[in-house]
Amino acid sequence: MASFHPYLWLTMGVKRVLPRGLLGRSLLIIVVPLILVQVVATVVFYERHWGTVTRRLAQNLAGDIVTIVEHMRAYPSAGDRSWLFNLVDDSMGLTLTFEEGGVFPNIPLASSRTLFEDDLEEALTSQLQRPFLIDTSQERWVEVRVQVQDGVLHIFAPIKRLASSTTYIFLIWMAGTALLVSSIAIIFMRNQVKSVRRLAAAADALGKGHDVPYLKPEGAAEVRLAAIAFARMRDRIKSLLGHRTEMLAGVSHDLRTPLTRMKLQLAMMGDADGVTDLKADLDEMGRMIEGYLAFARGEGGELPVKVELARLLDEVVGGFKRQGTAIDLHIEGDMALMLRPDAVRRCLNNLIGNATRYAGHIWVRAGLRDAGVEILIDDDGPGIPAEMREEVFRPFYRIESSRNKKTGGVGLGLTIARDIVRSHGGDIRLEDNPSGGLRVRITLPL
Repeated sequence: MASFHPYLWLTMGVKRVLPRGLLGRSLLIIVVPLILVQVVATVVFYERHWGTVTRRLAQNLAGDIVTIVEHMRAYPSAGDRSWLFNLVDDSMGLTLTFEEGGVFPNIPLASSRTLFEDDLEEALTSQLQRPFLIDTSQERWVEVRVQVQDGVLHIFAPIKRLASSTTYIFLIWMAGTALLVSSIAIIFMRNQVKSVRRLAAAADALGKGHDVPYLKPEGAAEVRLAAIAFARMRDRIKSLLGHRTEMLAGVSHDLRTPLTRMKLQLAMMGDADGVTDLKADLDEMGRMIEGYLAFARGEGGELPVKVELARLLDEVVGGFKRQGTAIDLHIEGDMALMLRPDAVRRCLNNLIGNATRYAGHIWVRAGLRDAGVEILIDDDGPGIPAEMREEVFRPFYRIESSRNKKTGGVGLGLTIARDIVRSHGGDIRLEDNPSGGLRVRITLPL
C-alpha cells in the first residue's frame, strides 16, 4: 500500500475548505490579511498598552486604599473617620463603609476571576501589609475588604478605576473598520464577478448554438479585453460557418445536376444489364451528399422552444413503429425542456436508425435523473467494442468498410447526434446494455 504524504493530505483538505467561486476567493484574499493584521494589532495592544494601563490603574487604586487605611490608623476617632469617608467619596470617587468588630470569613469570597483582578491583587500585596479580599462579582463595582484593628473596611471602587475606556474604543474601531472594508470589498468584487459571469454565460450560450447578439464589455480592463475577444471570435465563427454552409450548398447543387441527368439517362435505358445497380449507386450518392450538407449546415438556424419531451419521443418512436420496427417506449412523467425540436428529432432518428440496422428489438426510456433528463436507447444487437466507442463519433468513421443500404450511410449519424446533444448542454455516451447489446445514454439539462 502506497504511503500517503502529509503535505498532499493537507493540500487536499485546504482545497475542500476553500471557496470555489471567484467572489469567495477574492474576498478571502482581501479579508484574511485584514483579519491577520487586526489580530496582530490586538495582541500587541493587549500585551503592551492594555497590560501597562491596567497595572498602573491597579497600583493607583491600591495606593488610595493604603492611604485610607493609614489615615484610619492615625486618626481612629469616629469624627475623624466620618470626615475621611466624606473626603474620599468627594475626591477619589470611592465609597467606604466600616464594619466595626468584623472579621474575615473562613472561606474565600466567591468571585469570577477577571483580567484586572490579578493586577489589583499584586499591587495590594506589595503595598498593603494587611489581610484583604477582592470581590468582583458585582457588575459595576469592585469591592475590596481590608482587615483593620477594630473591624473590616469595605471599599467600593467603580470599574472605570481599573478598566480603561480606550480598550473598548480600540476594539470598536477595529471591528468597525473591518466591517467597512469588508462591505466595500464585497460590493466591488460582486460587480467585477458579475461581468465575468456574463461572459461565461455568453460563451456557454454560443457553445450550445444559441444566438448571442451583443455582449457589452464591462468590468476590469482584463475582463473587457476578454469580452471584446469573445465578440470577435463569435463573429469569426459565424462567418466561417456561413462560408462553409454556402460552399457545401453550392457543391451539393452542382453535384445534383449531373446526378439528375444520369438518373434520366438510366431511366431511358429501361431494364438493360447493370442499370439497377447504377441506380442504387446514384441513390447512395444522393444520400451521401445530403448527409454531408446536413452535417455542415447543422441546426443552427432553429431557435430553442419549450418542448414536451414525451410527445417528441412518441412521434419519433411512432414513425419507426409504422415502418415495422420492434420498439418499446417508456416515459417516466412529464418533462418540459428548452430544445430545438427538429434538431433533437434528427438526433433521435439517427440513433434509433442505427440500432434498427443491427438489432431486432429496441427499448427507449426517458426520465428525470438528478438535475436533468436522461434518455436510454437499448438494443439487442451485437454492440460496439469498448475501445471503439469514442472512435465512432468521429466524422465519416464507420466500423464496417462497406457502404450499402443495409449497413448504413456515410458515417455522420453519430457525429451529428453528439453535436446536437452537446449544443443543448448535454452529452451522449455508449455503454453495454445489461441485457446484451448496446446502450446509448443521453443526458440533457433542465
